[in-house]
Amino acid sequence: MSATPAVPPVPPPPDPFAVVRTRGYAVLLVMTALLGVPIAAAAFGFLALVSELQSLTYTDLPRALGFHGTPSWWSIPLLAVAGLLVALTIRHLPGEAGHKPAEGLVTTGSPRPVDLPGIALAAAASLGAGVVLGPEAPLIALGGGLAVFIGRAVKRGIRPEASAVLGAAGSFAAVSTLLGSPLLGAFLLMEAAGLGGAMMAIVLVPGLLSAGIGALFFTGLGSWTGLGTFSLVLHQVPQAARPDLAGFGWAVVIGTVAALGGTGIRRMALSLQRRVERRRVPVTVLVGALVGVVALVYAESTGKDASAVLYSGQDALGPLLAGQAGYSAGALVLLVLCKSLAYSLSLSAFRGGPVFPSMFVGAALGLTLAHLPGLDATSGFAMGVGAMCVAMLKLPMTSVLLATLLLGTQGITVMPVVIVAVVVSYVLTLRLAPAPVPAPAPTPASP
Repeated sequence: MSATPAVPPVPPPPDPFAVVRTRGYAVLLVMTALLGVPIAAAAFGFLALVSELQSLTYTDLPRALGFHGTPSWWSIPLLAVAGLLVALTIRHLPGEAGHKPAEGLVTTGSPRPVDLPGIALAAAASLGAGVVLGPEAPLIALGGGLAVFIGRAVKRGIRPEASAVLGAAGSFAAVSTLLGSPLLGAFLLMEAAGLGGAMMAIVLVPGLLSAGIGALFFTGLGSWTGLGTFSLVLHQVPQAARPDLAGFGWAVVIGTVAALGGTGIRRMALSLQRRVERRRVPVTVLVGALVGVVALVYAESTGKDASAVLYSGQDALGPLLAGQAGYSAGALVLLVLCKSLAYSLSLSAFRGGPVFPSMFVGAALGLTLAHLPGLDATSGFAMGVGAMCVAMLKLPMTSVLLATLLLGTQGITVMPVVIVAVVVSYVLTLRLAPAPVPAPAPTPASP
């Protein structure tokens, strides 16, 4: 009778959280906590610089030249000059001034230290001149790049895994208060990076720690300097109606319209981007001038300020909701069209983030449809923000949170219809996206 061969014991599965219990992870937490302060200071300084440039170019400079107020045509030459600066920066400085906003909010790791000057210069020139882009993408890149640079300078031979965590924590700290809450910025970064499982927990803890410290430092600097924290906030939110059958029907409509509109904005931007890259300097100058022309058309047609079409829309969201009664349906339709066109043009050639303009376009869309029966202004505003954000960013969780946390207590009321609008827009946007081209089959080797 033969003996049964012994079966070797199955080794236990590796513990994904073993790294959290190591001394190195504790050191990493201390480093990220310390890095939160200088990264937050650098981010605050960048936002303050952009704010000062906007005031200088649109208020102080026209006044110094003898104008009483800012002429409606002022943005045309100003944005053309900004286009020249951005094009020269992209062409001559390393790193092409960061990621291309027409391709969405993507996180491909922290940039090299040599790329940081180009990212900062192109973003400051774009945002300071009133281009329709936001500061979030440059801040994410600058925060991550600075954190990795400081970490490697302090500790030689740092491992790539630890360097990646430091970069993520730096990005968390840089956008800690920009979206109104450190938690919202964390959701944005995690969803954009596609983190999940154990890796999400490993990266999330240092990131949240750095974001919390960064938010505290942002608040302190804002109080000390009197400049505020540059945080997204709405001061006046009208009462929202409780969701009913009509509200859910409007959620489907708004989600559908946002998906179609966002797809059009993105496709136009990507098509223009290919033409810009073939002749970078002259076409970028032309695109900048065209953004100014669009703002001029809106101002002359409605009698309202051209700034509603220019800039990211972050600071204009609150006044838009609070003063929506002062807009006719026709003025809001023209605002949606002009802002969308200027947004698409800006995405194709300049540098910045896609988040805030998508929120503004969606908000204006929702307020436009609120002129029709069965939809109140606050619900339309929230559904438009969420649906257009997901159409442009393809980040459903972040889009729901952006549209609801922004409204405070009213956000809880409208959350069900916002979720429906976001889901409809997300699914339809994916259906409208072109199918990926399959890779060619390998050619068999000849004998």
